[in-house]
Amino acid sequence: MWNVAFSELRKLRRPTLFFGTMGAVVFFSALFSSLLFLLIDSPDGNSDRGRVVGRDVLGLATGGVQGFSSVGGFLGIIALCVFAAQTAQEYTYGTLRNILVRQPGRMRVLAGKFIAMKLFALVMIILSGIISVTASILLAPRAKVSTDLWFGADGRHALLTTFINIIISVIGFGTIGMVLGLLLRSPISAISFGVLWLLIVENLLIAVKNSLQDWMPGAQLAAIASGGKPRGMTTGIEYSHALLVGGIYVAVGAVVASFLFVRRDVSN
Repeated sequence: MWNVAFSELRKLRRPTLFFGTMGAVVFFSALFSSLLFLLIDSPDGNSDRGRVVGRDVLGLATGGVQGFSSVGGFLGIIALCVFAAQTAQEYTYGTLRNILVRQPGRMRVLAGKFIAMKLFALVMIILSGIISVTASILLAPRAKVSTDLWFGADGRHALLTTFINIIISVIGFGTIGMVLGLLLRSPISAISFGVLWLLIVENLLIAVKNSLQDWMPGAQLAAIASGGKPRGMTTGIEYSHALLVGGIYVAVGAVVASFLFVRRDVSN
């Protein structure tokens, strides 16, 4: 299993994949965090879906990680694409058969690949956290936001809690991507289906019937990353509900995909 993980890490550190992905993480982490402060007085809002996050909220102990939590859903989409592509391309290139010759235990192969991709996702999250928090600290004085509470015990607790929530969310998104890769066995199909569902289909369904927000997989995982219902908001998804429903989606998908991976032929 560990040999599989190490071999997968060698693929994940390819410059085109690693630096391209991390470059996107840096750019969007800085962008999302910066807009919170640069557009703080904008009547159109300074957060997702036109939501207004004022100085009173940004001045709380959680204000320093507000941008970090906002970018969590985007990190999840990146993880979904990476996990899906790295899993499905083994079928496309026909390399899975060669891997199974060296390591015939299919579940060990699957576990090794999953461990390697989780480590890759962890690097993404750490980098995003550094960029987001740094941008918030640098821009807070310009936006006249007090940072006194950011560096206390409550601020450190908020940073740790946000970091854990984003890890759970990103690994959940990545697992769904891996499931799609195993089911569809084509990188393009797996990524297209996942991204279209998360960015278009779910939003359309929620726009038509708002109550569906409580049952869509992407909405649950995004809510976990943001810590649940935003402070002061009457609408949103409770954290415990998102954790339960999102966990069920991920667990059921992982079980089904693992069963098919073990039983199906390895050719595409």
